[in-house]
Amino acid sequence: MDGIFNAAWIVPIPPFLAFLAIVLGLNRNKRGTTLVAVGAAVISWILGWGIAIASFTAEHFGEHPVDHALYSIPTGTTEFVIGYAVDPANALMLFMVPFLVLMIFIYSSGYMTFPGHLSEAAFPEAVAQGKDPRYSRFFAYICLFATGMLGLVVSNSLLMFFIFWEIMGLCSYLLIGFWYEKSTARAAAIKAFMTTRIGDAIMLIGMMLLYIRSEPSSLRFSELFTAENLDQLAHTTANVPVIGQVPWIALIAVLIFFGTIGKSAQFPLHVWLPDAMEGPTPVSAMIHAATMVSAGVFLLVRMFPIYEVAGEVSASALQFVAFIGGFTAIFAATIAMAQWDVKRVLAYSTISQLGYMVAAIGMGAYVAAIFHLLTHAFFKALLFLGSGSVIHGVEHGFHHAHAHAGHDDHGHDDHGHDDHGHGSHIIERSDGNLDPNDPQDMRNMGGLLQRMPRTGWTFIIGGLALSGFPLITAGFWSKDEILASAWGGNHLWVFGTLALAAFLTAFYTMRQIGLTFLGKPRSEGSVHAPESVPAMTIPLILISFFAIVGGWVGIPEYFPVIGGIVPNWIEHFLEPYMEYMHLHVHHLEFSIVPLVTSLVVALGGLGLGYVLYGQGLKEGQIDPLSRLLGPIWWAWHRKYWIDEFYQDTVIAFSMALSKFLALFDREWVIDWLVNAIGRVALWLSVVLAAFDRIVVDGAVMGLGWLSDQAGGIARLLQDGRVQAYLLFGLLMAAVWLFLNVLPMIMTLV
Repeated sequence: MDGIFNAAWIVPIPPFLAFLAIVLGLNRNKRGTTLVAVGAAVISWILGWGIAIASFTAEHFGEHPVDHALYSIPTGTTEFVIGYAVDPANALMLFMVPFLVLMIFIYSSGYMTFPGHLSEAAFPEAVAQGKDPRYSRFFAYICLFATGMLGLVVSNSLLMFFIFWEIMGLCSYLLIGFWYEKSTARAAAIKAFMTTRIGDAIMLIGMMLLYIRSEPSSLRFSELFTAENLDQLAHTTANVPVIGQVPWIALIAVLIFFGTIGKSAQFPLHVWLPDAMEGPTPVSAMIHAATMVSAGVFLLVRMFPIYEVAGEVSASALQFVAFIGGFTAIFAATIAMAQWDVKRVLAYSTISQLGYMVAAIGMGAYVAAIFHLLTHAFFKALLFLGSGSVIHGVEHGFHHAHAHAGHDDHGHDDHGHDDHGHGSHIIERSDGNLDPNDPQDMRNMGGLLQRMPRTGWTFIIGGLALSGFPLITAGFWSKDEILASAWGGNHLWVFGTLALAAFLTAFYTMRQIGLTFLGKPRSEGSVHAPESVPAMTIPLILISFFAIVGGWVGIPEYFPVIGGIVPNWIEHFLEPYMEYMHLHVHHLEFSIVPLVTSLVVALGGLGLGYVLYGQGLKEGQIDPLSRLLGPIWWAWHRKYWIDEFYQDTVIAFSMALSKFLALFDREWVIDWLVNAIGRVALWLSVVLAAFDRIVVDGAVMGLGWLSDQAGGIARLLQDGRVQAYLLFGLLMAAVWLFLNVLPMIMTLV
């Protein structure tokens, strides 16, 4: 067993080598790029599943997790250890992440065809190959993205965790803005990068404090989570202005939590994630399921001993985490109710579901948080890849319609103009303006279940899992576990908030399914939409299997009728590790309230959604929910104007401050001072130049003149006659005698 565990450090290596190979040698070879990238993903998947399955079958694995050092970096009094770890928590991640990465890579090979917003005349080779002109660059980026997440999962220290964390931040910037010809994509990439940097900067402060205050100073997980270190962090305090004395462990927990707020798009740093939809759809699946946002929740899982002890000495620390998670869950769910973009609905759904996991951590429900993290990754990857398949199909449907209408291109630039110079015809509606050629607007869809059955049925499976459809789907069991933890832990306000969010989730999911797949087609794109290629649909079918059965490993033993038939495997797998980490193991007692609540909110939301949207919309029909709710729906549709608020406050203040500092720099102080120093230096150089010319040069030239004159006189004596030399010698002797004899004569006199 040790052999396979010792290979954990190799898991991130294949995608990194693929990244180097593509960048350095395969940039023009798209077929070679595909083989190398997918091959690297296959190797990481085999290694990841091998390690995961070995840990699942090993006896007492949770009591003896693996933590090996590869090398260390001396830092004076201590050292940073670089190595890898395998324990039950990251073994579960090694089961989920490499598999989804492989599915997304395969899907990408079919998805990354020539994009419509580019000019075909400018990229004839790409058109001939049917691939995006930057196809190889895309695969290089997602290989590096996969490297970041896999490296983060197996890291044995918070330092290495943070390094891979930042690699993913870079890749998200590069991939969200991948189609940088579109101004919206460029803006979204910058927004994502800057917003997540806020959380990362605060997290880094927390890491530095943790390193300084720990005994010994370390960021290695096995050293951070010792009972002695946690105890001294809990019983030493920091003097925080306004707040007063705060235990160091509570302060550090809150600061590190801001990393999750940024990475997992929790309120108030949630604004970047919906705009991240500007990137290619496989990127959305990577961010929302396998990598970026999952890393934020996994940070809380990794640091959970810190949070549990922080909650014991300062309840407000965990209450803050639970509040942010619960509020984000309901906040994002309401916004998803009123979106038209098929991917934006899922984006806000992701924010909401991540709120569930964060709230679970805030309630101390460690197992429930990990369980929902895993199930959500599978069905959200399924939904995002399904939405990409839908967009592809509708886009090809528009291509078909335009080709039969005598057009050979229907691409649009980011100003709303097609390649023939015609402006897109925007239809003004009371429920938001409609571009009739937009392949992502659900109002241009409908009836796609008949046109795209494999995509449609797998999407419905993912939607039912997201809604928590009872008993069958994975989402039901993981959501029910969180609701049961909230009820059993007497966190009633969290329970009510998450239950309402679950009802809204089921409703907007059925709304999305109805508008997209049911009813009649509402555009030429949906009328002519073809099913996607096997490279895109096969991953959907494979992932849908886990969207169903993935929850069966966590059926509570107290559950009526079927409880105990299938053991609650995930709880039994994690509990020994929790005891090893000195974590409190919660054993919930059965209560009918959370079970009934789960059934009611899931079936009620799906049923009400089907009543309103089960037949889709008629062509031109206004959203019935917007008519019912009026201004409330509009507030949801406009995302509560949070982006506008930030634009008019935070960004406006930052711009005003930067302009003020620019004036301070250029005109008032800095540049004036620099210029004044320059002018003084220039004047001083003129004075010193004159002093040098008159005094120094004058003295040097004067000495030279005297030497020249003396030489002239001496030259008169150099006439070559011996008599003259003898006369000169006699004169010198006479002078010497006079100078020496005269004083003697004077003394005698």
